[in-house]
Amino acid sequence: MADRSLRGMRLGSQSLQSEEGVTFSPRTEYRYQCTVCGKLSQVTFSADAEAPQTWECRTCGEEAVLLEGTEPVTLDRPEAKIPRSHWDMLLERRTREELEELLEERLTFLRSRRGTLKAADEKSSNGEVKSSGQRSKAPAAKSQPKKKTVSKA
Repeated sequence: MADRSLRGMRLGSQSLQSEEGVTFSPRTEYRYQCTVCGKLSQVTFSADAEAPQTWECRTCGEEAVLLEGTEPVTLDRPEAKIPRSHWDMLLERRTREELEELLEERLTFLRSRRGTLKAADEKSSNGEVKSSGQRSKAPAAKSQPKKKTVSKA
C-alpha cells in the first residue's frame, strides 16, 4: 500500500512541507565593485552577519571591494610578513658561540664513530701541526672481497 501513496510523485524534487508559520531572518544586501572589470555585484547576508571587505567578482573572478554608499571601503591589509628561515629561528634560540660549540661536539662524535679522530694538535707525517678545525686525510680502509654465494636451484 505504501507503493501506491507515492505513485506519481517526483521523489526528492518537491517538498511536502509548507511555508506556513516560517519566519525568515532579517537580511541585508551589500554591493561590491570589481577592481578589474568594474562590475557591481549584490550579495545578501543575514542582518546579524558582518559583511567581508572583499568578495569574488561573479563576472571575472577577481577581487571585488565592498561599497559604502558609492565609495569603496578602504581595505585593512596587514603588512606582508617576511618569511623566517630555519637559520633565523635557530639564532633566536642559541648564540653563535653555542652553535660553534655544538658543531664541534657533533663533528668530534662523528669522527670518532668513523675511526678518523686524531688528537687536536697531532703532528702529521711531515712535521706540521694541524689544528682541530682542519681535516686530516685518513688512510682508506681496505675493503674485504665479497664472498660469492651460489644459489641452488
